[in-house]
Amino acid sequence: MEGRRRVLKAALAAGTLLHTRFSLADAVQHVSPVRFAVPAGACDCHTHIHGDPAKFPFFSGRVYTPEMATPEQMLALHKALGIQRVVIVTPSVYGTDNAATLWGMQARGRDARGVAVIDEKTSEAELDSMHKAGVRGIRLNLTTGGTNDPDIARKRFEDALTRVKHRKWHIQFNTRPPMIAALKDALAASPVPLVFDHFGGARPELGVQQPGFYELAELVHSGKAYVKISVGSGPRDTYAGYAPLARALIAANPARILWGTNWPHPNTGSSRNPTEVTPLMQVDNGLVFNLLPMWAPDATLRNRILVKNPARLYEF
Repeated sequence: MEGRRRVLKAALAAGTLLHTRFSLADAVQHVSPVRFAVPAGACDCHTHIHGDPAKFPFFSGRVYTPEMATPEQMLALHKALGIQRVVIVTPSVYGTDNAATLWGMQARGRDARGVAVIDEKTSEAELDSMHKAGVRGIRLNLTTGGTNDPDIARKRFEDALTRVKHRKWHIQFNTRPPMIAALKDALAASPVPLVFDHFGGARPELGVQQPGFYELAELVHSGKAYVKISVGSGPRDTYAGYAPLARALIAANPARILWGTNWPHPNTGSSRNPTEVTPLMQVDNGLVFNLLPMWAPDATLRNRILVKNPARLYEF
């Protein structure tokens, strides 16, 4: 196994993109049995597809290189979890190339929706085509893209609005609470729905008093924004720190809560060379899914989070 890994890393460093069978094993992660009744039509609202680099080349300006994660592996995970629907989000490693996301969506048919990444070069015809394929929003990768200046983030948000407001798409943010606080007035005035990844980037060890979390909860409470209560980091000894964050956001507005796995759990924070393959983090997705009844004990509430909210936002 290690020998194969070294071969692939060497090939990537040399610019030769190869397909190797070991990559197909790493995205297949352990899934503990689900201990609650998953409602029909449940949706995993945050996943990624990493295709064969020979067919889906990575963005040259990426900050990490993930292992492969295919639609077949994703479907196996969702069968184990009892989840029917999925939202596939274009990861930062593809820049504005959404081909792998569209490939994954096509594999799941009517049970899939997508969130794309675009720029000023993305034509209206491309957006029309993506809408027909099931794309319902665009993502601003502020954190992964290294955008820490609120003025730059505000400009990117304004540019995104001009592209999607007539389409009734949403804008999804990969960012952190202090940035949400810095942009709160512009976000509150948004003519389109907003979606925040991974608890809005809130850190579980800092609790509900951390800077910017109140502003995030305000946007959720107002109905302006959705937030994904998806654990964005790798495996942990304890997930207890997420409970106060999840409960506070659910209490703010249960109609604006989404859930997602973040499969296949790419290691975006690695200090490796960006072109060196970073192993996927091995997360027990069943264990994490079983946290949801602790955050939302009522079955009707879980149905809203898993079924009704995604159906409304993504037009299932």
